[in-house]
Amino acid sequence: MASAEEQQQLHKGLRARHLTMISLGGTIGTGLFLASGNSIAMAGPAGALIAYVFMGIFVYAMMISLGEMATYLPTAGSMNTYVARFIDPSLGFAFGWNYWYSWSTTLAVELVAAGVVMKYWLPNVPVWVWSLIVLVIVLGVNLIGVRVYGEVEYWFSLVKVVTVVIFIFIAFL
Repeated sequence: MASAEEQQQLHKGLRARHLTMISLGGTIGTGLFLASGNSIAMAGPAGALIAYVFMGIFVYAMMISLGEMATYLPTAGSMNTYVARFIDPSLGFAFGWNYWYSWSTTLAVELVAAGVVMKYWLPNVPVWVWSLIVLVIVLGVNLIGVRVYGEVEYWFSLVKVVTVVIFIFIAFL
């Protein structure tokens, strides 16, 4: 059994190409494919672009700050480790639970979104069936080792990036 000190060590299981493509693909979410049409219809292209830039500035500042903290004080923990260290341990605890809740609801929304997208092409199959299939795939990928996870995420992210590039190309035609 590994000691507590060995368990706190960070292990590199992903290559640079995995990290690069995951970071690019991670910025392309379900909202781009499903919800952006509604935003453009309500605010217009300029309004949607202004809102995107406005929120992008805030997210960029937060991620740069988090990156600075992670570079200065690397840890095997999550973001709540920094909240507990720099603000208060009780806030770090609450932040950890909030983070868990956020990703729990995000997973549910992503599963339903996958079902909605697939229902467009196969309308006779219920949404819950597609959601269940995607859930099994997500669980399987996360339960396998880091190398397999990195490869799967790399290829899924590549599909998202290529899809966006194709959409941009078609928009200029």
